Amino acid sequence: MNYITNIPLLLQAQRTQTPAEEEAEEEEEETEELGHVDTYADYKPSKSTIGISHPDIVVETNTLSSVPPPDITYTLSIPDPTINCGLLSALQLEAIIYACQQHEVILQNNQRAGFLIGDGAGVGKGRTVAGIILENYLKGRKKALWFSVSNDLKYDAERDLKDINAPTIPVNISNNHYKGVLFATYSALIGESQAGGQRRTRLKQILDWCKPGFDGVIVFDECHKAKNATSTKMGKAVLDLQHKLPLARVVYASATGASEPKNMIYMSRLGIWGDGTPFKTFDDFLHAIEKRGVGAMEIVAMDMKVSGMYIARQLSFSGVSFRIEEISLDDDFKLVYNKSAKLWAETLAVFIRAADELCLVSRKSLWGQFWSSHQRFFKYLCIAAKVRCLVELANKELEAGKCIVIGLQSTGEARTREVLDENDGHLDRFVSAAEIEEMKQGLLNKIADLGKELPLNTLDELIDKLGGPEKVSEMTGRKGRVVRRPDGSVRYESRAEQSHTIDHINLKEKDRFMCGEKLVAIISEAASSGISLQADKRVKNQCRRVHMTLELPWSADRAIQQFGRTHRSNQVTAPEYIFLISELAGERRFASIVAKRLESLGALTHGDRRATESRDLSKYNFENKYGTKALDKITKAILGHIESKVSPPKGYPGDMKHGMMDVGIFCKEPRFGLSTEKDCSITKFLNRILGLEVHKQNSLFQYFTDNFDYLIEKDKKEGKYDMGILGIDDMGVLGPTFTLGSISTLHVDRGMPWEEAYEKAQNLNSPDEGFYLSYKVSLAGYHRAERNALHVPARTMTQYQEACESLYLLRAQSVTPDQAKDSWESQFNFSFGKCSHANWNGKCKKIEEGQECLQGMRLRQYHMLCGALLRVWKRVADVVSDITSSSILQIVRLKTKNSNKQVGEYSTTSYNSHTHTPSLNVLANAVFH
Repeated sequence: MNYITNIPLLLQAQRTQTPAEEEAEEEEEETEELGHVDTYADYKPSKSTIGISHPDIVVETNTLSSVPPPDITYTLSIPDPTINCGLLSALQLEAIIYACQQHEVILQNNQRAGFLIGDGAGVGKGRTVAGIILENYLKGRKKALWFSVSNDLKYDAERDLKDINAPTIPVNISNNHYKGVLFATYSALIGESQAGGQRRTRLKQILDWCKPGFDGVIVFDECHKAKNATSTKMGKAVLDLQHKLPLARVVYASATGASEPKNMIYMSRLGIWGDGTPFKTFDDFLHAIEKRGVGAMEIVAMDMKVSGMYIARQLSFSGVSFRIEEISLDDDFKLVYNKSAKLWAETLAVFIRAADELCLVSRKSLWGQFWSSHQRFFKYLCIAAKVRCLVELANKELEAGKCIVIGLQSTGEARTREVLDENDGHLDRFVSAAEIEEMKQGLLNKIADLGKELPLNTLDELIDKLGGPEKVSEMTGRKGRVVRRPDGSVRYESRAEQSHTIDHINLKEKDRFMCGEKLVAIISEAASSGISLQADKRVKNQCRRVHMTLELPWSADRAIQQFGRTHRSNQVTAPEYIFLISELAGERRFASIVAKRLESLGALTHGDRRATESRDLSKYNFENKYGTKALDKITKAILGHIESKVSPPKGYPGDMKHGMMDVGIFCKEPRFGLSTEKDCSITKFLNRILGLEVHKQNSLFQYFTDNFDYLIEKDKKEGKYDMGILGIDDMGVLGPTFTLGSISTLHVDRGMPWEEAYEKAQNLNSPDEGFYLSYKVSLAGYHRAERNALHVPARTMTQYQEACESLYLLRAQSVTPDQAKDSWESQFNFSFGKCSHANWNGKCKKIEEGQECLQGMRLRQYHMLCGALLRVWKRVADVVSDITSSSILQIVRLKTKNSNKQVGEYSTTSYNSHTHTPSLNVLANAVFH
């Protein structure tokens, strides 16, 4: 197949291991010595040679850096002055070249191929897109479509074209102009107008403007907005537009577009699925990728880069600090929270009774409104708990000469306007059918009493405590706010100013922050796209930005947008990020979504996925198969259907069943009694438990996470855990690798010779560090030298403590180097070709049964399948399944001593075993011939 290249991609056929044998005093099965790879590598164009270097350090994921882009065949028309003056950097010019080169390709379905720009926020996608439009304009294609999320971004488009010396290309929002850029929002695509007595959609107007045979550029900026392409009118319109303009030069631009496969559904021009591809439909592609685990999308991204349809760089996080502030709750707040939880539980019971008495048949709408209001209420309560701490942190940072950016998603304006309009009675929006007046009035009275104790609107309180509107730049979508007068009274006022409409006030507020007139900025989702708040070298306010996230977004796409406001190109200093998370267990639901995406992007965790400290958000990601299994186990255990292997936390207050009933996770069925609510997902569970009293919520969450951790550890021991892309770095490779067709095999020596161990021992400092010998004598006639008993200073305290505990359990004694030498060398030589079972017991059951045993052996073989594998992935999985009885495809990245890199999948055998070689020949022949 001519698309198979020598680019090394690598797939692992990971065999399902048999359970550990129950031998006397046998140690636990060792785990594979693989670790998470460093996430990023410095980026420079590898084949494009034009342009001036980008003003900031830019990086690429290590997996993407392992494969090269295609050779350049396209000749650029952008004038030399624009290039030589650095108006477009080398990185941006490279993206323009590859996009235009890909646009020369016609797919097998007779549509023109598209290009995906996956550059992160702040790299300069706007200028890159403007450069693509300019290039096509100079080639005679005078019309272009530019779709984005807000009409305000039209001004950014004009600025980007002006910045690259193309101000003569007009940007219009109406289709009355013959040429130039027609700028529109995604929401406008589904709008309608009635001009001249004819009802016409905006989509129809745009198609009429383009004319049949349109071969100009269509830019889908922030294209993740169309991710639900089959379920929303907007998404369907995006697909429809591409279908009706088959020769258009499509550019997708999004920092998060290819982070999850389901979000790629609108990218029909990439040619990955459809006619002439291995995946007949998008659903076929989605199923194949989701089945392959967390590293699969990186293989997809690599294949796309090799094929010339994708480029993805982002600003280095070097210099960025990141931490999570976990906020404790005071007793007064807990009291209010617990009262609220009890009242909502009572409200639920009242609603159930009212619905029964009214004999409501369809209750979907009622419960939809109830639970959305329940979730919104407790989310706002969680946010309010953090205001005092945030103000204290902000004032401390301001005193240190920094400036503050506060990120939240919602403003609470709807509730403010309700109070203005109705004065009270906000419960009416919940109760759509209740006619039992006594129940209703009693509930309203209790709500009114609780309302006197509830916190103020978070945004208004923040602005007030940080100095008022004169000190704080507010960039949100709300039209008015409540402010404090000099005499101490408060009033509601419009945000609009005399010379600015509400549509332009956010831009004005941004200017006030950037010039240093105000040193605190608050941004909501409405201001999370297109506004730059970094410490730009071109603005007066160059204080270091401290970006505090008070409210985690509902979507990680939105989180990425917010983070990108303060970390951008051309900045003096990188920002500091602070996430504020309360001790409420249910709030980790919001951290969970963000963590899931940041984990897949490899962002914000020190530029390294291996971070495991409290500041690492990956520990909050429960929306995966382990979270689903853990939830299933705890619900069944609480109901008494199974006996849990994980004990509930001590001191849980009361019956867990009642807590689950209070938040609607358990419900009573007339025929089946108490059961779990239908479609109870992780999302629903983590949302609902916010409605439990603080102590119950935290205990229930602890029970859930204990089960979650147990399931992961169990899979790790059984060799079933998908670790994402793992690294086999700098391990002792015995000689060069050799290639068998598209199969590479290398030998790795994992052992440490005595000379190297002795040299390390000379640098030990702690009295507990050194050589230890087990009291136990093996059947081979010598003491076994425990390798992990040699503690080197690089070990973390946790690793050190774990090692000491293991030594205690092994009944080991400290010895001098001279006493350890013979045992060390004997074990080193013995482990060259025999497993540790043979060492301790004189035999190994696995070997006697004709199986392979690798435990404790120094030498391993790694078999790697190389090539551009995306298009033959299903065939690979089928063949691997036949060979190894498992279709798990573990993705790894290899770096040898001479720094050669390979990425893909591997299987392991011991040095003396050749059982896989014939099978691997079969694999190579089956896949590639």
